[in-house]
Amino acid sequence: MARVEIADDRLTVHIDGMDRLWTFKTRLDIPLAHVTGASTDSAVVRGRKGWRGPGARIPGVIVAGAYHLNGERVFWDVHDPAKAVVVELTGERYARLVIGVADPTETVARIEAAITNAGT
Repeated sequence: MARVEIADDRLTVHIDGMDRLWTFKTRLDIPLAHVTGASTDSAVVRGRKGWRGPGARIPGVIVAGAYHLNGERVFWDVHDPAKAVVVELTGERYARLVIGVADPTETVARIEAAITNAGT
């Protein structure tokens, strides 16, 4: 699971526990100016992942790491699709982050509010 922190015009995703091993990351640090939106988009979460590299995929257990689909790199750290948040990015290594969080609705609301406040 991931924890999302928003501070100083940055979105930081902290990767916890064994997910650090599966994703090859401990955290991702993104300027809010590069975050274009956040949602609980089940079509993305349940859709094709693409080819993995590096990362892990155990169906029904975890999708983690970097995946490549349609010329885009997507970061995944999801155990439970119902807890997944999709964060859309621009100008970053990843086109989007698909991360499992404790409260998807609250996380999306915080990210969207931060984007709005950063733009004013």
